[in-house]
Amino acid sequence: MSGITDISTLLKHMTPQLHEGEYVFCTVDNPGQIDLQEVIGTFREEEGITLILARETADRLQLPYTYTAAWITLTIHSSLEAVGLTAAFSTALAKAGISCNVIAAWYHDHIFVAAGDADKAMQTLKSLSINTSI
Repeated sequence: MSGITDISTLLKHMTPQLHEGEYVFCTVDNPGQIDLQEVIGTFREEEGITLILARETADRLQLPYTYTAAWITLTIHSSLEAVGLTAAFSTALAKAGISCNVIAAWYHDHIFVAAGDADKAMQTLKSLSINTSI
């Protein structure tokens, strides 16, 4: 199954879920000794490999970070070809003064917001889902 593409359906049923804990973005040249079972996400860039980890894992591994985030998953199975979902929720979060870092995975969209903004982000996303008029 490739996921839902209809923007109205996506917004109406996106059902945000806040994961427990705090998460951080770190960069390494070589993740060689890091157990990938502990990694939430990775992305390779010219400058290094970005790792998304639970804060406790980064602390244990003594990896530096500057941003501590909350992790929200939109539980609807959105298609990678869906148009407008990221724009809709990122605009709503921006209007609420919340920055977001988005990871689109096969099944769901994952949103990382500053840890202190988690509750406000959840309220904003739930309100968007309820009040959608697209």
